[in-house]
Amino acid sequence: MNLVIVESPTKGKTIQKFLGQDFIVRSSFGHVRDLPKSKLGIDLKNDFQPEYVIPSKAKKTISDLKKDLKKSDLVILATDEDREGEAIAWHLKEALNLKDYQRITFHEITKPAIEEALKSPREIDINLVDAQQARRILDRIVGYKLSPFLWKKVARGLSAGRVQSVALRLVVEREREIKKFTPQEYWGIEAQFKKDLKEFSALLIKSGEKAISKLEIKSKKEADKIVEDLKEAEYIVENSEKKETKRNPLPPFTTSTLQQEAWKRLRFPAKFTMRNAQQLYEKGYITYHRTDSLNLSQQSLSAAQKFIQGNYGENYWAGFYRKYKAKGRAQEAHEAIRPAFIDKTPDSLKDGLEKSQADLYDLIWRRFSASQMAPAVFDSTSVDIKANDYTFRATGQTLKFDGFLKLYPMKFQENELPDLSKDEILELIKLVSSQHFTEPPARYNEASLIKALEENGIGRPSTYAPTLSTIQERNYIEKDSQRKFIPTEIGTIVNDLLVKHFPEIVDIQFTAKMEKELDEVAEGKDSWVKTCRDFYTPFSKNLKKKYEEVSKKDIAQEATNKLCPECGAPLIIRLGRFGKFYACSKFPNCRYTKSLEENSLNVKCPKCEKGSITQKRTKSRKIFYGCDRFPECDFALWDKPTGDKCKECGSLMIETKRKQIKCSNKDCKTNEKVAE
Repeated sequence: MNLVIVESPTKGKTIQKFLGQDFIVRSSFGHVRDLPKSKLGIDLKNDFQPEYVIPSKAKKTISDLKKDLKKSDLVILATDEDREGEAIAWHLKEALNLKDYQRITFHEITKPAIEEALKSPREIDINLVDAQQARRILDRIVGYKLSPFLWKKVARGLSAGRVQSVALRLVVEREREIKKFTPQEYWGIEAQFKKDLKEFSALLIKSGEKAISKLEIKSKKEADKIVEDLKEAEYIVENSEKKETKRNPLPPFTTSTLQQEAWKRLRFPAKFTMRNAQQLYEKGYITYHRTDSLNLSQQSLSAAQKFIQGNYGENYWAGFYRKYKAKGRAQEAHEAIRPAFIDKTPDSLKDGLEKSQADLYDLIWRRFSASQMAPAVFDSTSVDIKANDYTFRATGQTLKFDGFLKLYPMKFQENELPDLSKDEILELIKLVSSQHFTEPPARYNEASLIKALEENGIGRPSTYAPTLSTIQERNYIEKDSQRKFIPTEIGTIVNDLLVKHFPEIVDIQFTAKMEKELDEVAEGKDSWVKTCRDFYTPFSKNLKKKYEEVSKKDIAQEATNKLCPECGAPLIIRLGRFGKFYACSKFPNCRYTKSLEENSLNVKCPKCEKGSITQKRTKSRKIFYGCDRFPECDFALWDKPTGDKCKECGSLMIETKRKQIKCSNKDCKTNEKVAE
């Protein structure tokens, strides 16, 4: 009997289908060893040696695997092919005390891939294990050493992280750019013409031989002068150029681009995208989903050619195998994300998948298939029109052949110009000058923040989703009404503290350099102990210094002229994990707290009739409304009270998320009228 160990039960079930009766597949349910939760778990004085323990949830798994070992002739570790998977394999080897084992990896969970992997087993790659271990230790040091500093100097419950703190900095700095932004006025001038009952427009692009840039015309006065100069002008076609232009398909997905596109097209958060991709991979429908490579196997390229030619026609295939190369530090041994079998179309799998899985598979399938298709072909026209000493330009574009757009639609605008010949005099309908203002930089959303992290070399494919999730869960950032990220008050304060006192933690170049060093450890070019020491030695000295220098009063406390109603001591404004609030200066002897007036709705609590209703948040950041005398009074509502009372029953009136005004009493007859 051969024992095959994988990470997840779903992956195990899929692999078991491909193997015969001589194999039994078991799951480790992820990591079977980790650093202890209750302490640092790293011997800082002895080359950062980690103290690994078997978590409670993994003890039964290890016990069951040991029983299976007794019945097995060979153990095969078939965890994922990345650093995390290699580390899981190594921890299994250590926890089970394996002497003889085989390590296999594969890009996709298909029968041919599994059979090929079994033919070429290898040893555990200790360089990959060391790189994962170094990352884990560095993140543990930052988390367990810097987070308590934030607790002491700002508020309990805060955390710092090597990658999350840089992501937070990007959001905070973007918000400051937006607030500092001063709009610039500029004007555009557009001429509208008519020929053969067809209207078209042209934009002013030149004055004499000088090109007019976007911000060239700065005021209405300047625009009016140009309009005046053109008052009696004759508009003559100076030249007309027609040409065929091509638009090539995009490469297949990497982890980063999948997360970005899933957000843009499906509105999937990164964490949700990765969960669904994991399920698709484990079911054998897509290749491994944690990758920064654009490589494609020859087998997949040949299959794509056959599928495209057979289903869409010879002219829809590119005519050659399109091969793509990733920028930067991509793991070129891996493949891009693609369907395991191109002939398993989205429609053929739809009934067997959850909707979110089906939607994501459809996106992956279309992107890969389109990457091997012919370009889209457009007929493009550019016409320059002379008027006095000014030049206008009209552009047109029509789709001639859809090519890859047949499978992977992308935005483009068709605009057909009438036939225009050189020296033709045009009929002007009107000349329009329009005022514009420059726009501030956009706030980050899920897609653009992941793109910024990748472009700056921050983190790896597996870290983007948990990073975005963590800084939201910690209340450092939240989403506005357009689902774009804005920093919270506490997030801004934490960022500013780290930027000022721990610049290396949030420095983009420094963090990117650390990622490069971890890559070198993975390649066997550097030592994980040296990488940890190079970071920890200056960090620990600075941390000790900052404990003495930084005062909590300067960061998290603010004096007021109010007095505590319970003991008469001065009230101060304190900073908590979820924002500012009033607190007694005699804490912990007096535990009086009260919401700030800015959160109060000036609505009397209907339950205790002593407190006021204030806006609050749950631990998961959902807004609700409750009495400011909590825990003495536990009155709470999900919808915002208007301050009015129901004429029917006397309960508070509320405004729902659909902007309906109704009674907070669900059984009240007033709500029947609202429903109508």
